[in-house]
Amino acid sequence: MEIEKGLDYVRDNSRAVLATRRRDGSPQMSPVTLGVVDDTVVMSTRETAVKVWNLRREPTAWLCVFPDKWLGRWVQLQCRTEVVSLPEALDYLVDYYRTLSGEHPDWDDYKRAMSEDKRCIVRFHIEAAGPDIQG
Repeated sequence: MEIEKGLDYVRDNSRAVLATRRRDGSPQMSPVTLGVVDDTVVMSTRETAVKVWNLRREPTAWLCVFPDKWLGRWVQLQCRTEVVSLPEALDYLVDYYRTLSGEHPDWDDYKRAMSEDKRCIVRFHIEAAGPDIQG
């Protein structure tokens, strides 16, 4: 599958399971919500989350993206990641929210909540996408 097709799939399907590697090499998986901002897959999470620790140590991740109702096709993406921390993450967090939910009724309150929650943004740079066939 072409990377652009994988990116288009995420534009229409925000549910995914993220897989990272623990220090011992075993998988650590988390359900996540994705968005696409400036042609990059992004996710909001807490700076203190295990997935962030794993990605800071080894920036390779896999996403299994699927429809909300689990009907139809799914896509797996292999990605190189970039963790963006506050305060730089704040503009990305606003764009992420807008992509998924539109305008917030109180952006100052939203930004304060993101800072208090120690949120960060993970940017996923797709290196491979698939499958192209169904079994």
